[in-house]
Amino acid sequence: MGDHAAAALAYLDARAPDIVEQLSRLVRLPSVSGTDEENEILQVLSEEVAALGLPVDHWQIPLADTLAAPDFPGVEVERSQAWGLVATLPGTGGGPSLMLNAHVDVVPPGDLSAWRDEDPFSGRIDSHAVYGRGTCDMKGGLVAALWAVRALVAARVPLRGDLLLACVQGEEDGGLGTYATIARGWRADACVIPEPTGLDLVPANGGSLTFRLRVHGLAAHASRRSAGVSAVERFWPVFAALRALERERNRDPDPLMARWDVAYPIEIGTVRSGDWSSSVPDLLVAEGRYGVALGEDVAAARAVFEAAMAACSAADPWLRDHPVQVQWWGGQFAPGATPADAAIIDTLARAHARLAGTPQQRWGAPYGSDLRLLTGLAGIPTVHYGPGDVALAHGPLEQVPIAQVLTTARVLTLTAIEHCGL
Repeated sequence: MGDHAAAALAYLDARAPDIVEQLSRLVRLPSVSGTDEENEILQVLSEEVAALGLPVDHWQIPLADTLAAPDFPGVEVERSQAWGLVATLPGTGGGPSLMLNAHVDVVPPGDLSAWRDEDPFSGRIDSHAVYGRGTCDMKGGLVAALWAVRALVAARVPLRGDLLLACVQGEEDGGLGTYATIARGWRADACVIPEPTGLDLVPANGGSLTFRLRVHGLAAHASRRSAGVSAVERFWPVFAALRALERERNRDPDPLMARWDVAYPIEIGTVRSGDWSSSVPDLLVAEGRYGVALGEDVAAARAVFEAAMAACSAADPWLRDHPVQVQWWGGQFAPGATPADAAIIDTLARAHARLAGTPQQRWGAPYGSDLRLLTGLAGIPTVHYGPGDVALAHGPLEQVPIAQVLTTARVLTLTAIEHCGL
């Protein structure tokens, strides 16, 4: 393995309790998308990497210009300010560069009574895992990437290529941070995103487009409901049409997506209708997400969706004259994929085989991520590899296994050494 790698890995082994404690501490900072804490955690991380003696680019993102860019992927929460952060471990020259990209934002905790811990941001630690919102998605991976950089600095590993640590916000609602990082000119020859994969390799993501449907009815007094048309009732055939469209689009998925029962889901997340209990509701607004297949053009996918809603409207006597309105808003995640022969995939696989000693699979994820920005906008071969089970992300049982966090830090360290060269 070599003296440099052995020294870096020994450093991580010796500091394992500190790695776990820092993860718990960062979970206790509730960096929900759009909150002040989302920027605060970037300030904390900026100070930490600067203390390592690394060059740090910590800049305020020009929000107005960024949001107005024609290829901007969209947002779902408002922000008064936003920041970017890239730290660089400079190489000696002549080797390929590597970016470790990790998002700092987390989704809201939801129903607090569903959590085992009274505080969903407790960062509770036991012998197996760290618990709380953001542990799995993806502060476990963030901390693993940070400590991989720390280990390489502490062991004075003379990498030939630059190693970049990009800490980004806004991943959960569209990709603001990574988009701004690319717009600022940051590039690398390859990238690893330590999203939760259970230590599997994930070189592809399906897309996810946020939509809004407006279904119109006719208001009337509820005591004379037959004089009106309920927008809620008229939504029933619309929902059925969405389920039929989902079945059609999942008949023959890409082999990378074969592990999922529904590779490209369509789901309604919110429904709002009516403004008075004794009235027939004249408007229903439903919002949801629409899965986009690997390799599918986003404009073509939108056209398929809109055609399905038009056909549904044409088949209903009321909707024929009052068709369902489709709006595209919020996060617009295109699909993305890294070629199977990309060197970074094999490099990660070798490092995992050497250090983890557990079986590893390769698959595509049904959710959107910043992978599609890095591959699509910047042409950077990108792969997910990180700790945790994504099935626990965004839920009240969110946790990340400590052993997987530590393994990820070790694997990222060895990957950087092999990829960047000595």
